[in-house]
Amino acid sequence: MTNLKITSHSSFSALLEGLPSPQQHFIDEATQRQSALTKPPGSLGRLEEIAVFLAGWQGKLKPTTDNVHCLVFAGNHGVTRKGVSAFPSEVTEQMVANFATGGAAINQLCAAAGATLDVIALDLDQPVADFTSGPAMSDEECCAAIQAGIDAVPEDADIILLGEMGIGNTTSAAAVAQATFGCFPSDWVGRGTGVDDNGFKAKLKAVEDAHLLHLSSQISSFDILRTVGGRELAAIAGATLAARHKRIPVILDGLISTAAAAALVKSNPDALDHCLISHLSVEPGHKLIAEKVHKKPLLDLGMRLGEASGAAVALMIIKSALAAHNGMATFKEAGVTSGD
Repeated sequence: MTNLKITSHSSFSALLEGLPSPQQHFIDEATQRQSALTKPPGSLGRLEEIAVFLAGWQGKLKPTTDNVHCLVFAGNHGVTRKGVSAFPSEVTEQMVANFATGGAAINQLCAAAGATLDVIALDLDQPVADFTSGPAMSDEECCAAIQAGIDAVPEDADIILLGEMGIGNTTSAAAVAQATFGCFPSDWVGRGTGVDDNGFKAKLKAVEDAHLLHLSSQISSFDILRTVGGRELAAIAGATLAARHKRIPVILDGLISTAAAAALVKSNPDALDHCLISHLSVEPGHKLIAEKVHKKPLLDLGMRLGEASGAAVALMIIKSALAAHNGMATFKEAGVTSGD
């Protein structure tokens, strides 16, 4: 396996080249199994697609969810000083403490879905810089955050769920999406934690200012994460990249985790081939990102919490897909006449 160490911009870019692909013969075998199961072809819709997708990436005819890890990265943002959030940055650390004592939504959803929850707090006492006046991170800080994401991915995971916690990070996610895909700042900015009109205007101005300031230097994925990302966004990108090198399928959460991972496509358009998007956030920019990376979210439940909450709920759908794929009898096994 490639040495997954990030020491510079160039080492990160090198890891985005020559990415592993799914194993085609397992895709073919899983597809054949689906056609032989006791049901009309295609009658389970996207559940069939999910099973085949996982077979290819896990390298198993019958994929498993015995070892699912939910990784929630937490970071703080200097841009909160611009009034872009309805909550102060202290809430990030308070919510991390809530995760630790089992009191958050993601604790309950991971327990229900059978996923192990790991919360990784990234220098919460040192917010990244305000990206409207300069880069959010130095090269060294960005490398360290990416490496934290890489190091959090277990070797033996069946699936990785990726989420975040960070007051102000919907503003950062909007700026990352703007830098990755273009369009206009207004296409990416939403209400986040529920800001009022003044807060919304502050978010929009922050993303516009960042766009004007950093546009000429946002050439690569690393550039985008360094200039307008946060530590948790960079870590999500690192975890996504590490999972790809280990052929571990990834379930992205809402706007922030999808934007963070999608920054990788700036340098490699195929970087998210191993990812599914769990749900469609009510944040307006999330739908546009999903369209840009050609992925249809599995669920649309009006969620906008973050924390990998949508990913954990989607895991229950994924388990249903595999229960049918792995457990159903074939026409031959059941002695049922097929429609061939």
